[in-house]
Amino acid sequence: MKTKFFNFLMVAVLTATLVNCKNKAEEAVTSDAEAAKVSEATSQKYITDVLKSSIEWKGFKPTGTHNGTISIDTGTFEMVDGQLHSGTFLIDMKSIKALDLEGDYKTSLESHLMGTVEGKEGDFFDVNKFPTAAFEITGTEATADGKTLLSGNLTIKGMKNNITFPVSVTATGDDLTITSDTFTIDRTKWGVNYGSKSI
Repeated sequence: MKTKFFNFLMVAVLTATLVNCKNKAEEAVTSDAEAAKVSEATSQKYITDVLKSSIEWKGFKPTGTHNGTISIDTGTFEMVDGQLHSGTFLIDMKSIKALDLEGDYKTSLESHLMGTVEGKEGDFFDVNKFPTAAFEITGTEATADGKTLLSGNLTIKGMKNNITFPVSVTATGDDLTITSDTFTIDRTKWGVNYGSKSI
């Protein structure tokens, strides 16, 4: 059986409050966790090409912004009748990278975000306690502009919330590429409260 791969690019903007969002229309709809979609016997299965898949993030603070990437650890998605149906992937939280800094500033920010600095473990993602985050599809809906509204449970630091955001799905031969629109989430809903004025 031929192995099929997919590339996944999620563009997330992590904000502390809605006030920080430049365009509120881009905010991912966030709600309580829902039941994950189950696999179907007739589905086409794809596994993540982790070398070509990533999450791009941007974080806001009063004095500016930072941006970077997080790697996908593992993942599978399934298509039914040419439509995205179900899937899950794990996010390697120990892979957080800052792309806008260099040297000691870069190392300092990455260590703070990952929580590998003694006494600051819980400020952000505490990766030694929570080495992975997860996303599992709970629903999909085709839109008039040819995109797909993707809903899924996002688990960070053991806290699970459902988010909905638009993605573009492109299938070429045995390859599947899923690319999200840029969207925002309120990190405090996942217990990432450091420096937030919204709680």
